[in-house]
Amino acid sequence: MATSKLIEALQELAHERKIDEFYLIERLEESLANSYQRILDLEWDARVTIDRQTGKIYVYELVPVGEPDEETGEYEEFEERDVTPSDVSRIAAQNAKSVINAIVRDAGRQSIYEEFSGRVGDLVTGTVLQGTPDFTIIKIRDGVEAELPHYDQKRYPNERNERPNNEHYRHNQRIKVLIIDVRDPSSDAPRARGDQQRPSIVVSRTHPDLIRRLFEIEVPEIYDGLVEVKSIAREPGVRSKVAVASREHNLDPVGACVGPKGSRVRMVVEELRNERVDVIQWSDDPAVYVGNALSPARVNSVAIDEENHYATVVVSDDQLSLAIGKEGQNARLAARLTGWHIDIKSASFVGASLVEGDSLIDDEEEEESEFCAFVSEDGVKCRNHARPGSRYCGIHAVLE
Repeated sequence: MATSKLIEALQELAHERKIDEFYLIERLEESLANSYQRILDLEWDARVTIDRQTGKIYVYELVPVGEPDEETGEYEEFEERDVTPSDVSRIAAQNAKSVINAIVRDAGRQSIYEEFSGRVGDLVTGTVLQGTPDFTIIKIRDGVEAELPHYDQKRYPNERNERPNNEHYRHNQRIKVLIIDVRDPSSDAPRARGDQQRPSIVVSRTHPDLIRRLFEIEVPEIYDGLVEVKSIAREPGVRSKVAVASREHNLDPVGACVGPKGSRVRMVVEELRNERVDVIQWSDDPAVYVGNALSPARVNSVAIDEENHYATVVVSDDQLSLAIGKEGQNARLAARLTGWHIDIKSASFVGASLVEGDSLIDDEEEEESEFCAFVSEDGVKCRNHARPGSRYCGIHAVLE
């Protein structure tokens, strides 16, 4: 017997939207059962079956048999009574369009959730489809779209803003974004505004892990695990600090991330629309780590109060404004990067070196050891930063 037009339409929809056709038919049966129970004004629940070959629709009323359970008060056995109306096809046709659209939409969202829920934190490249004042729609691949929200936080405090203030996108522009959330269509959690019209996938251009993923692409040593990104502090669109450490004794992590003549970090900066990125060396010594984090300012000394998690930093007068940064940005990022509360003081204000036991960094030593002292036979100087307490970078430290 030939397959009916209904079954053909369902199969075509299932193939087009990449949805299992049997799941689609089962959902249609459930939805039609609710419709027929209301239309036929049935006393008991209804069940609808659709013949997979002919597409013919059968409606049954589930009439309970026997006595209800004494504890739950529910019936365990039912008798199916055929109540299929003569105009069953007409009623089904009237309801099928909206039912199928809802099923396809929900099934598509569920399919996307199952595919992408495990990819939160992944970097993907998408194409800008359209923009609104509140969000931008980005096409990840055929049939899959993502939302980059940039809501006004004052008007919508419960919504997100994942777009840097200095970025604006044009149609068909290709951008890299980080997946930060995939909405579960079956969840009972509160829905986002206009949830049915918005994509399930939420992406970001402001998340700190976006920088981590970009460095993984540009720096093979990070991707291979030889260099580890320890911490990231970011003010999207303006400036970021990245602390890196090496798992190999002879590998300079900062030099690896910066690359020859800054080529690697430059690619990251270009993708971030010229956001400034400072790469500093991580240290398990809090004093050294805090001093490095305040780069490019040169630090005279760092006193650590471990009990209160407080670091007092002394810098020369000409380095004070550089250490603090414009509107306190450099100090603020350094504090977020290290997790220490940092208090910066000028040398003239302090009037003397810190008390004995503090970690001191001498100006002359700092200036001499800022860059590696290695010079090749051709007279080319190494561009890597020297390791703390050494005149050489991690690569040339064996020469000491």
